[in-house]
Amino acid sequence: MPTPRTVLLTGAAGGLGTLMRELLPAYGYTLRLFDVRPVEGAPEAITADLNDKAALREAVRGVDAVLHLAGISLEAPFEKILRSNIEGTYHLYEAAHEAGVARIVFASSNHAVGYTPRPLDTDPLIPVDTPRRPDTLYGLSKAFGEDLAQFYWDKYGMETVSVRIGSCFAEPTSVRMLSVWMSPADGARLFHAALSAAEVGHTVVYGSSANTRLWWDLTSARALGYAPQDDSEPFAEKLIAAQGELDPDNEAHAYLGGPFVTDPPIWPY
Repeated sequence: MPTPRTVLLTGAAGGLGTLMRELLPAYGYTLRLFDVRPVEGAPEAITADLNDKAALREAVRGVDAVLHLAGISLEAPFEKILRSNIEGTYHLYEAAHEAGVARIVFASSNHAVGYTPRPLDTDPLIPVDTPRRPDTLYGLSKAFGEDLAQFYWDKYGMETVSVRIGSCFAEPTSVRMLSVWMSPADGARLFHAALSAAEVGHTVVYGSSANTRLWWDLTSARALGYAPQDDSEPFAEKLIAAQGELDPDNEAHAYLGGPFVTDPPIWPY
């Protein structure tokens, strides 16, 4: 696939969307911004809900690809998850399909497999084909998004890279995050690879940096051309001194989804 020139960025006002607004133009992209909230400093951005079909049709008109970051990113009542993450994602795929958009990069989450036991030191890394085990309604909505992406590829030939994002912040804020952290710079590298790689069909990848304490297998991401440059290890000593090592007997430490598996989930995580 030729590198897209114009990319629709949904969720452009969110934390990850704000980071990508700053980083992706350096890769040659022109970003069309979409969010339910006004995007600060971007009066030309489209301010609309994902369920506004007319706004979505206008948003996807003429774009080469979509980077879909919009949606609720924490646990919430089912009605809100349904409207934003499930119905909203479906409406985006429908609009993109009708407009002939070739590819979507979908922000999935490690919480689609959150009840997978985290690997111990001697265990192999978790592969992308591990059975899905959502840890929340939020994680369930991301599993739906991956299935939706597969359906649109099989039915209509519209490609998707589903990125099971760990945590993308300037630096990790917990001991758990040392294993799932993706630096903003590596996030931009991965999204660029997902947008520009050839013949992806529907590919699922994990989204993290090349962390020393990595839990999951990045082989499918590297196959797209992703070459992570960062590692969370420089932050480890300070975080472990403050929080202690992960305890395998603690439910919030025993699974890939961390405190999302607790009832209710523990924030912050």
